[in-house]
Amino acid sequence: MAKVKGAVVVNTERCKGCNLCVVACPCDVLELHPREVNNKGYHYVYMKSPDDCIGCASCGVVCPDGCLTVYRVKL
Repeated sequence: MAKVKGAVVVNTERCKGCNLCVVACPCDVLELHPREVNNKGYHYVYMKSPDDCIGCASCGVVCPDGCLTVYRVKL
């Protein structure tokens, strides 16, 4: 079976920091940014450990605002 690597692209200005994607991620890849905020004043999501992403898209499915785009690459 081919190994799959994923990448999550976050629309930081649209993210409201609801934390749903962080909880949904089975690989503990996402985290709310502890210090930085977007123009609306929300802490946004970022990939804290991008090498662990498997591209399952669980985060993108649960995002209520459609802020996440998930890419998958077969290695």
